[in-house]
Amino acid sequence: MDRAGRRTAAGVGDGVIKPWPVTRSEVVADCRIFKVRKNTVTNPRTSRPHEMYVMEQPNWLNVVPLTPDEQVVMIEQWRHGTQSAHLETPGGLIEPGESVEACARRELLEETGYAAEAIIPLGQVHPNPAIQNNLQHYALAKNCRRVREPALDDAEDIVVRLMPLAQIPELILSRHITHSLVIGAFHWLELRRRAGLEV
Repeated sequence: MDRAGRRTAAGVGDGVIKPWPVTRSEVVADCRIFKVRKNTVTNPRTSRPHEMYVMEQPNWLNVVPLTPDEQVVMIEQWRHGTQSAHLETPGGLIEPGESVEACARRELLEETGYAAEAIIPLGQVHPNPAIQNNLQHYALAKNCRRVREPALDDAEDIVVRLMPLAQIPELILSRHITHSLVIGAFHWLELRRRAGLEV
């Protein structure tokens, strides 16, 4: 508890979380953009073995592209998990050896046809540490301008939409934006602006 009687993060639980040793590991599925690995692990609390499945995949990036008048360059595309269209920020897999800035510029240009004057890293999260081993990176693309047509691959069908940044909270509250990783991008942008950091 702090002096005001509030529970602090350091006061939640007194134990120490120990690693779960891996005694066996094998890839059980290769699904193109991710692999499924089965690990046999030992619970350090009970010493009992358990089978845990991990999705191994590259790190991801989402970019928040802003035009000079603070319009967000967004995309709408079909998502096969929900069998519905989603309003999102551009993004994709970070290629081996590719920097966050290079990935942000590449995905922005490919999916929207826009180019940015500057790229600023915003932050990163673990998308789902229960079953995934990768990181989700976020970047801000400043002063974006359309320079060409999008260059979509055979598995993409995207419509570009310009949305005022000021309307994003309402689009989230009204569930027009429901993709958790996209909401995370706007959260990071807001955190940095509140903190007075460069954006």
